[in-house]
Amino acid sequence: MPTKPNRICRCGRVVPGGQRCPDCSAQWRRASDARRGSSSQRGYGSKWQRARAEFLKHHHWCVTCGKPANVVDHIKPHKGDQALFWNRSNWQPMCDHCHSSTKQREENRGGSDISKRRPQTGPQIFC
Repeated sequence: MPTKPNRICRCGRVVPGGQRCPDCSAQWRRASDARRGSSSQRGYGSKWQRARAEFLKHHHWCVTCGKPANVVDHIKPHKGDQALFWNRSNWQPMCDHCHSSTKQREENRGGSDISKRRPQTGPQIFC
């Protein structure tokens, strides 16, 4: 089976085809994290963790796929607005997969169809 050819990273290192340079990836992540701030600095400290756990006790299912939810998503991005951050009507339960893929893809397109969805009452069963 053919494989992708090796490539040369911008740092000059030879990287196996289809992979990222470990040095540049780590450096990029550190720089991105430094610009973004820690989760506590963005408002996701212990108070948020308690509120999140309480919300997920009552909202068990992902609004997108109906699988068990383990993430509380802000329907409208709060961008530091504390009133919007703590507004529970702006929260929705999601699973990791939907939050990391579907939701982020929609937000990057400039809008979110997911924001119009409301939490499911239970798992969806497709026949």
